[in-house]
Amino acid sequence: MGYTITEKILMAHAGRKSIKSGEFVNVKVDFCLGNDITAPFAIQEFEKLGLKKVFDETRIALIPDHFTPAKDLKSANQAKSLAVFAEKYHIQHYWEVGRMGVEHALLPQMGLVKPGDLVIGADSHTCTYGALGAFSCGVGSTDLAAAFATGECWLRVPETIKFVYNGTMNKWVGGKDLILHTIGAIGVSGAQYKAMEFTGPVIKTLPMDDRFSMCNMAIEAGGKNGIIEADAEAVKYVKKAFAKYNPQRKNIKVYTSDKDAVYSKVIEYDVTKLEPMVAMPHLPSNVKEAHKIKDVKVDQVVIGSCTNGRLSDLRIAAKILKNNRVKPWVRLIVIPATQEIYQEAVREGLANIFVHAGGIFSTPSCGPCLGGHLGILAEGERALATTNRNFVGRMGHPKSEVYLSNAAVAAATAVKGKICHPEDVV
Repeated sequence: MGYTITEKILMAHAGRKSIKSGEFVNVKVDFCLGNDITAPFAIQEFEKLGLKKVFDETRIALIPDHFTPAKDLKSANQAKSLAVFAEKYHIQHYWEVGRMGVEHALLPQMGLVKPGDLVIGADSHTCTYGALGAFSCGVGSTDLAAAFATGECWLRVPETIKFVYNGTMNKWVGGKDLILHTIGAIGVSGAQYKAMEFTGPVIKTLPMDDRFSMCNMAIEAGGKNGIIEADAEAVKYVKKAFAKYNPQRKNIKVYTSDKDAVYSKVIEYDVTKLEPMVAMPHLPSNVKEAHKIKDVKVDQVVIGSCTNGRLSDLRIAAKILKNNRVKPWVRLIVIPATQEIYQEAVREGLANIFVHAGGIFSTPSCGPCLGGHLGILAEGERALATTNRNFVGRMGHPKSEVYLSNAAVAAATAVKGKICHPEDVV
């Protein structure tokens, strides 16, 4: 019997010669991370152990990205606890405001995650790194504390659902639309504690930014992890990051699923007729095609987050916003995912396009994605965002509404003042 990519990575990190879904394994962790919301709890638990050092100060990242720059005294204290811990235990991968970025965009950019790695993070969207052919998943803060101490974690081996994408994609359609379509088809619990393996001809031609978007939202279908086989494009991405930030890193281990691997399901889609998708309130599975949504006026548009705050997203948005103006009643908030993306957006003139159109261009931050700051919604307000969740009260008042889309739909919506297809503007 063959194994899937996920099973092979877990088997290797558990030191096992065989493995089966449903069993519990103790695995060695290649990298672990926490942010300014989740890491403080992990730090508290770690300190109770009375240890003088962490398992490896080079394989931990502490990233204050959710409520930073600090929005109030509580968030300032949360962020400070990360800085103090990093200094005390010589954590090498700690980034302050001005150097940091949204964790799930920053770590791949910095060459800290590679194919075949096993990564855990006290944040549910840690599943993002599956785009590089790594096993990555979110864990609780106490599990993160244990990993700080031991470099290990326990996991239940998930079954795998194989998603095969065939056909060719239309203009303005990207990874965000593929994953929204998928979640719409299977529901928010359709892949509960399953590995979601994305494959097929469409995935092979998908740019890395789009792959990150897809794996990022595996959790929105209940998935334990999302994963894509690391091909030449993924290896090229990793080697480029190594060369720029981690030249000492060389080894890359690519795992592929065996032809006789066992899947709990195989689901195939023909995406040839797929249109840009929008998730309506209040679930990522409540999807509609953008052109079928009529007269939904918005108060705010957010372009950013660990899902769609990368450079390609900003370029797409700027293409639509150039020589256009945001509707007077709309707040357009553009938040690049990392400082490097911020700098490149300035160099390319994208930032100027956003500001000239009537938007704001912010420092890297999770911002309003989880109702943190930089764009909280008041009662009755609506936002269209390139973020990953639109639960009740996710971005502010429980009587506000959040819609999800790709960057093209978001930019067009800012111009029209209501949800629309990009072709309505361009």
